[in-house]
Amino acid sequence: MDKLELSRQEIDRIDREIAALFCRRMEAVRDIASYKRSHGLPILDSQREAEVLSQHLQAVSCELRDYYADFLQSVMDISKRFQAQANRKESALQVELGARSYDVIAERGCLSRASELLNLSRRVLIVTDDGVPAQYAAAVAAQCKEPLVVSVPQGESSKSFTSLQQLLKHMISHHMTRNDCVVAVGGGMVGDLAGLAASLYMRGVDFYSIPTTLLAQVDSSVGGKTAVNFDGIKNIAGTFYQPKRVLLDSDVLVTLPRRQLAAGLAEALKMAVTSDPELFIIFEQGDTFPRLDGIIRRSVAVKARVVAADERESGLRRVLNFGHTIGHAIESTHPELLHGECVALGMLPMCSETVRERLLPIYEKLHLPISCELDRKAIKAYMEHDKKRTGANLLAVEAAEIGHFSVRPISIEELAERLSCIERGAETK
Repeated sequence: MDKLELSRQEIDRIDREIAALFCRRMEAVRDIASYKRSHGLPILDSQREAEVLSQHLQAVSCELRDYYADFLQSVMDISKRFQAQANRKESALQVELGARSYDVIAERGCLSRASELLNLSRRVLIVTDDGVPAQYAAAVAAQCKEPLVVSVPQGESSKSFTSLQQLLKHMISHHMTRNDCVVAVGGGMVGDLAGLAASLYMRGVDFYSIPTTLLAQVDSSVGGKTAVNFDGIKNIAGTFYQPKRVLLDSDVLVTLPRRQLAAGLAEALKMAVTSDPELFIIFEQGDTFPRLDGIIRRSVAVKARVVAADERESGLRRVLNFGHTIGHAIESTHPELLHGECVALGMLPMCSETVRERLLPIYEKLHLPISCELDRKAIKAYMEHDKKRTGANLLAVEAAEIGHFSVRPISIEELAERLSCIERGAETK
């Protein structure tokens, strides 16, 4: 056997030893990541890196010192990436749906790291609206290989077949393929519209959601419901189409007015009433706005559990409609109210008196409405087209106590009668 072959065998043996040592090293790195995470320490430790380089460079000859410095620096860079990934997996919320499972990353600043978290090395249709600060879509576009930013007018009127057709035309004209993707950067309307376009184009392309409103972060961005409105009926045409990943960056919420934040908190409060008594206590105690990060995580955790158990709303997922049966009907007749405000109103008639007494002080604190003028005839007509209708009844969610709910058929007439607890100057005939 010649010297070349012997040297190659020696390198192969050393490489196997290095591989084994690398695995041991990364297990230690994982332990360091866990410690830093639990103690709130940053991943980057410049002083420690300098010490490691100084100590270990003395172990090699001068001839090899520069090469070893490069090698050691690359190992430390890999370790930092591994720590970040380990922390991310620990902090990520999982939506367990088998082959359609995905992560929800809830981290401040994750918008600026979108290219690390999403596969943007392809054509990317970025859908936003003109009410969303332009810098958010621009930040994503700057991280894409081939970005295409499309902005639609803000408001529910853009959640239409016309807007859907426009998105599909953009995708066709820019020769997007099944290997490309769609990213929603905006609120619930943008997410629903962009998700539906992604589900339809070539029978489905990858979809990512980056919600920029609190309401979308705690609710609509997770679960895979996509839709447009049609013939005056909200969300009547749509699909179930799960995103590949969701990024929740609470830093983007600083641009939202307090009213928008309160409307978003109404959706989180919905989760608390039916499924999370501890979250409800957070709402009752002190100022909720400084505790948004924790509220977002707890709300999404509830949503993720429900969606994992019932992806297509045949059972448990109906709990997420709490407040929506009446809320959507109110929304159809009160365009001046935000979606979350309508949901807040819609919850009150579906609660026991005990629950309602605990809810009202929270509404007052958040400046959510507790009453409005109602046209019962118009609301009953809207509920006739509700997707949850079964014959003459609607499957409605009720909360008799905090943390518990029930679903039962209720007639439209009975639901209309319940409006009296939020009614002001209504037309009752």
